[in-house]
Formats: sequence, C-alpha cells, structure tokens
Amino acid sequence: MYLARVIGTIWATRKDEHLHGFKLQFIQPLNAEEQSVGSPIVAVDTVGAGPGETVMYITAREAVIPLPVEMAPVDASIVGIIDRIDRKVT
Repeated sequence: MYLARVIGTIWATRKDEHLHGFKLQFIQPLNAEEQSVGSPIVAVDTVGAGPGETVMYITAREAVIPLPVEMAPVDASIVGIIDRIDRKVT
C-alpha cells in the first residue's frame, strides 16, 4: 500500500461498465514525510474519499480486488482514508 493525497475528481461521461458507480480521483503520491513524489495518477475511489484527504492506495493487479468484479481496467484503487499519521521522531 502507498500514501497519496486526493487532488481532484475526474468526471467521465463514458467509462468502462465495470466502473459505473465509482468515482475516479486524481491522487498525488506521498512519501513517509507526506511530501509529493512523482506525478499524480488516476485511481478508482472505493471508499468515498474527497479532495485534500490523505489516502492509502494499491496498484497493479491487486487494484481490482476491492471492486465487485473479477476483471476491470484499473491500475490503482483507493482503499482507505487516513485520519492521522503518528511517526516516531529519532
């Protein structure tokens, strides 16, 4: 699992039939210090996240697991909303 921040919502007039009922979100990957890393990606929102929220996401073949179908054209899925991150400072 990876961390990201939701930075926007994608509105699609047409999308794959397996994705009906799911939002597509732009997410910005984050490192452990919550700093942006890499480029934003599109993820299927399976938990109802909103702009500005920090989320957990999965990628690759596992991204389809949270969906109620066996196969769908998905490379990333949001699987959790993070309320708080506690880090031990050394």
